[in-house]
Amino acid sequence: MLKLNRLYLKEEYTIGKLYVRDHYFCDTLEDVNRDLNKDGDLDDFGEFKVYGETAIPYGMYKVVITYSPKFGRELPLLLDVKHFTGIRIHRGRYAKDTSGCILVGKNTAKGQLSESADYEKRLTIIIKTFLNMGEEVFIDIV
Repeated sequence: MLKLNRLYLKEEYTIGKLYVRDHYFCDTLEDVNRDLNKDGDLDDFGEFKVYGETAIPYGMYKVVITYSPKFGRELPLLLDVKHFTGIRIHRGRYAKDTSGCILVGKNTAKGQLSESADYEKRLTIIIKTFLNMGEEVFIDIV
């Protein structure tokens, strides 16, 4: 139901586009992509994880909504991400705000997002709506 298309793989961050049911929703900002061969892990030659500075591996992940004690609100949580725990989709402006998570907003300046809080709230509502209707929600990172 969600698709994250990583477009700009920079040395300090990754910019992508997030789609909800094949409709563009917003831009994303993540840490550096280190899953070089896009196989869903960081186990291959030349791949490695730098804590707090690495985007999650490519792949499909189940998404649920849970309360985040760190952020003090309900947020989307990605389950079973190899090499990572506590990966959420949330607001933030810069790559330093991610710690492996996916930030949502508008990419209006190089390496930054704006209107992030609004997009986080809207996406959380959308996901909750689908979950309340009994649908499972997944994000496919390509």
